[in-house]
Amino acid sequence: MDLKLKNFFKTQFLKKSGSFVKLPNIKGLKISSTSANLYKKKTRNDISLFYFKDGASHAGVYTKSSVYAECIRWNKNSKSKKVKALFVNTKNANALTGKQGFESLNKIVKEVSKKIRIKDKEFYFASTGVIGEKYPIEKIQKKIPELLKLNKSISSNNWLKTAKAIMTTDTIAKLIGKTFKINKKTANIAGIAKGSGMIFPNMGTMLGFIFTDLNISNSMLKLALKNNLDKTFNAISVDGDTSTNDMVLIFSTEKVGNKKITNRHSKEFKIFEANLQIVMKSLAKQITIDGEGATKFIEIDVVGAKNSKDAKKIAFSIANSQLFKTAIAGEDPNWGRILMAIGKSNSQINVNKIDLKLGNQHIFKKGNIAKNYRESVASRYMKGCQIKILINIGLGKSSFKAYTCDLTHEYITINADYRN
Repeated sequence: MDLKLKNFFKTQFLKKSGSFVKLPNIKGLKISSTSANLYKKKTRNDISLFYFKDGASHAGVYTKSSVYAECIRWNKNSKSKKVKALFVNTKNANALTGKQGFESLNKIVKEVSKKIRIKDKEFYFASTGVIGEKYPIEKIQKKIPELLKLNKSISSNNWLKTAKAIMTTDTIAKLIGKTFKINKKTANIAGIAKGSGMIFPNMGTMLGFIFTDLNISNSMLKLALKNNLDKTFNAISVDGDTSTNDMVLIFSTEKVGNKKITNRHSKEFKIFEANLQIVMKSLAKQITIDGEGATKFIEIDVVGAKNSKDAKKIAFSIANSQLFKTAIAGEDPNWGRILMAIGKSNSQINVNKIDLKLGNQHIFKKGNIAKNYRESVASRYMKGCQIKILINIGLGKSSFKAYTCDLTHEYITINADYRN
């Protein structure tokens, strides 16, 4: 991440996003991370375990890619009403590893079962890293006992350590917590995520894990997660590529003494859903800000579209345009590339109705360059770390906001050297 963008992230974004490093304690959850020496050139934590002694309600969403990792194949198998563990590794995606990759997950469950009574259906997995390399089960098996030193290694307060342990090309740990009231009971949500490249989700993000101690049913967890996807994880793009490993998982330990939430129309469900959206949107934005090689965080707000489908298509046509993203990287207010991207979106448009703003300045209005447009003003605005673009299509009432970043030389450097 560019230094200017990192400073912006620290001073502006995190202050508005809730608790950052000091995440709340989720009753009934323990966390542990250690190194299985999966990285050749450096020693760092690369495997993590999330453990629910009394089980947790759960829900998940996964990549829509038809080429997906073995951990997703495992997770899509039927699960118990409550699960007890989530195991995460970095460096290796466990994708296109076939029988060896899937059987390795069985071996991990058996190793954990030597210390903790746990069934296959009570276990979730997540992997991130290089696609198509043999899964390093031997190295991982050796380190499982370290993860299971429950009285020493697992702590409810080491969120930052664990958020760093799931990183690959990320430059910042991504985490957020929220505390709120439900019927005079204090409830908590904590979330961590990773993602920097291969980001254009169609369900969630690279990896996202969210935990709450609220007493809520599996079906309501799933509904709240899905209801919030479009405005959060499904609203971001770094490079237009969808991963083989994308997933977002949510767990509830049900330790708060509130009456169990089972009604989607209840006031309690709406409160939870709203707080969950804050957490999900924060994590999604953190991923976008940390896009590989990024120097700019970009918000693309499309309003006045004929329908919601068109609004989303237009927003992502701009967000995924390499010409647009490189212009932003070069701090060039080449707004013609925005109109170009709108035109190629295969959406209903009338160029004579489009109103385009860059920051607070009108650029294009009703088929003409705005009378008061000054490129010198636009050029100064482009030097900032946060770029806001507003497009009014002028054909309806539908809207969509997408989040993306610029495309720099550093992105090429990172991905050309990814496996070394």
